[in-house]
Amino acid sequence: MIDYFLTHLPQSLVVLGLIFLVIEVLVLGFSTFVLLFVGIGTIITGVLMALGLLPETLVNALLATAVISSLVALISWQPMKRMQNKVESHQVDNGMVGETFTLEEDLLLGKTVTHRYSGIDWKVKSKQPLMAGTEVKIVNMQVGVLTVEEA
Repeated sequence: MIDYFLTHLPQSLVVLGLIFLVIEVLVLGFSTFVLLFVGIGTIITGVLMALGLLPETLVNALLATAVISSLVALISWQPMKRMQNKVESHQVDNGMVGETFTLEEDLLLGKTVTHRYSGIDWKVKSKQPLMAGTEVKIVNMQVGVLTVEEA
């Protein structure tokens, strides 16, 4: 097995690099990038050996893979990190936004009151002070918090 690997070193490196890429993409989901960089470095090393630009030795394969992987990582780390951290945020209409109810107590600026809606106690907040008895409309909903304005 090892003899076959060493005899066909360039081809083995390309296959090994492809295996690293598949593991990174399918199993890890681009969560670490380490196998991505090593996979790219291994593939490039195998191609360079197949073209005759690098001698086909195990030491050269390890050294070239390390250097190329490091260069690929340095060049692409920041763009890939930005891509990974890009998060789309959008408001989901769950049916409660737009509903109205009457406040049972004064809602002061920067404070919250509790309102029972659909069997759940919600904290209610507003960007303006509202008096008890005011009919309000739900304009935004977050976990456990309803943002309202005068209807």
